[in-house]
Order: sequence, then structure tokens, then C-alpha cells
Amino acid sequence: MRVITQQTLGGPEVLTIVDAPEPQPLPTEVLVRVKAIGLNPLEALLRAGEFPPLLGRPPFILGWDISGVVEEGPLTYRFRPGDEVFGMPLFPRAASAYAEVVSAPALHLAPKPASLSHIEASALPVVGLTAWQGLVDLGGVTEGDRVLVHGGGGGVGHVAIQIAKALGAHVIATAGGSKRKFVEGVGADEVIDYTAVDFTEAVRDIDVVLDTIGGDTVERSLEVLRPGGHLVTAVAEEDSELVARYEAAGMRFSGIAVDPDPVALRGLVELVEQGRLRVHVQETFPFERVADAHRLLDGGHLQGKLVLTI
Repeated sequence: MRVITQQTLGGPEVLTIVDAPEPQPLPTEVLVRVKAIGLNPLEALLRAGEFPPLLGRPPFILGWDISGVVEEGPLTYRFRPGDEVFGMPLFPRAASAYAEVVSAPALHLAPKPASLSHIEASALPVVGLTAWQGLVDLGGVTEGDRVLVHGGGGGVGHVAIQIAKALGAHVIATAGGSKRKFVEGVGADEVIDYTAVDFTEAVRDIDVVLDTIGGDTVERSLEVLRPGGHLVTAVAEEDSELVARYEAAGMRFSGIAVDPDPVALRGLVELVEQGRLRVHVQETFPFERVADAHRLLDGGHLQGKLVLTI
């Protein structure tokens, strides 16, 4: 099989395609013939060495988001050969998903919804699980809550808007002006153009803030929460001083370390099957053009997700 690996840290040009032996599945794992691979900004940071080394030093194989077809696995355990599946196996350990074949714990996969192509399904797990765990598991969003999603046009953001709406929330999102129609199209009740308006002057009495931006956005969000409100961030580094400030003001502060939770994955599938959740893919690239895809990742400001196809 072919895999995409790197021998050194650096720019997109360090990603190279080589031949490798197929992995051997363990007793509770299945072998998946990959059809599409979702790309995430974290992978670009790991490639360049700009993030704590989850995968150690090179050589390593990036990637977690996959959609494909089961080739091999225990005949009585969850899936059979020919089943179409998707998921985010093993995160934060290496799943080595930039590959034609991946061995993954069956528990970390779910049946691919018939309404999603492999391309769409591969784009959903990381962003969908991050948004679900932030809003459902940590944020406890319920009907009538006011939810602010920072970065509503991005991968996590556009999915979070839809999940919050499905939970019955009133959703406000920050996004650049060029993404307003897209963000409104996925269900945001209000859109704040952060390039023209200071969100702290435009919104108040927020129950849950979901942050996908980091930086001073996290600190400034304290101003818009109602008493007892909750800030959930997917990107901010742990800052004990900032946590103390939130707690002193009577607010809650949580960080998400996304987990390959099968219950949440099934929750995403249910929303997809109900027609209440879709994932937007900005662009697809063939496996051989992974460096081009990573150059786009490096540029940031994506609308939805990027996907590699095999």
C-alpha cells in the first residue's frame, strides 16, 4: 500500500508518498480500505513541528479522519467485510490515516450514513466530535440557551452551529464578512463580522461560548457571558491565571481534548440521518497532491474542510 510520510519537520514539501506493508489488525480492530481522508489544521502544525509532538519525532504518518470500506475483521464483531465506515480512530495516538489502508479499533468507527459520500464522511469526525463534546458533553447546551460560536465558518464552527441549533439554542456566530452567507446557510441566527465589529459590544447574556480561535478571544469572551456562563475552548492553551479569572467572576472554563467517543459519533450519525447536519468540503485533492492541500491548510481561513481522495 501507499502511505504519506515525512522524514523531517518542515513545510508541505516534506510530505512524501512511499510504499509500506499493510498493517495487521489486532483482535478488536478492522482493516479499512480508505476512500477519503479528512485534513485538519492540527496536522499541518504537527508536520511543521509547531505543536507539542503527539507523534514523536519523524518519521511518522499523519491523519485521523477516514472513510472507507472494511476489508478484514472478526466476523462476529461490529462490522463485516464490505461495510462502509467512518471515524477518527485512536486520537491522540497515531492512527497513520494518510494511507490507503488503516487498521482501526472497531469501537472508534461507525457505519457511514448512506446520505454522505466518502468525501463528506471523512470530513466529519474530528470537527464533529470536537463540536459535540464541547456543546453537549461539556457545555450542556439545552433548548433556549444562547450560544456564541467563534469561527463559525471554519471546520468545527460550521458543524457546531448546526449541533447547537439541533439542541434548540439561539446561535450567534463570529465570522469574516465573506463567510456571512455560508454561516447563515448552516443555521446561525445572528452573524457578527469580527473584521468590522467588536463582538464584546454586539452581544450579551451568552450561556455557552464555543471558541475555535484562541488568543485574546478567550479572555474577551468573559465580557459576554451571563452570570454562571460557560466558556469552552477547542484551541486555547491551559492558562491557570485565566481559569482563575473566569471562576472568580462566577463563570466556568473548559478545554476540549477531542476523544474518539462512539456514543458521540452515533449522535452525529443521527443528526445526519435526520437532515439536521451536513459538513461542507471546501476542496478535495487527490492523494498525490497532499502537499498542495497542506499549503492551503497553512494559509488558514478555510470554509469548512479539505479532503484527500484515493
